[in-house]
Amino acid sequence: MRPIPAFALLATLALAACETPQQSCLSGASRDLRVVESLIRETQGNLQRGYAIEEEQIVDVDRSFCRVEREDGDIDLVPCDRTEVENVRRPVAIDLRAEQAKLDGLLERRAALTSQTAARQQACLATYPE
Repeated sequence: MRPIPAFALLATLALAACETPQQSCLSGASRDLRVVESLIRETQGNLQRGYAIEEEQIVDVDRSFCRVEREDGDIDLVPCDRTEVENVRRPVAIDLRAEQAKLDGLLERRAALTSQTAARQQACLATYPE
């Protein structure tokens, strides 16, 4: 996994700081529902395809020597590494019955979360009116 550049982290924090308390509350209130809906879409895709897709990261480190100029103008060769990360997607066999059971459970969970999320969002609107 690549480290996040400092400017990207600062930009993300700056955007998060722009979120109103109401927006933050509403987002938090619906987080579980969004996760379940994402899992439902993934599981439905698995069932339609008949297999899952697994994502794996392959890390390759190339070790070599880099030229470094010293203050006196001379050039030194120093060991250096260049790391490359590649995301690879592979098909994975699944048990279709187990996947269907998982989908059924997620659909039940979504139904329960829908009413809970609506209640939480109403509480957010009451707590943080705009």
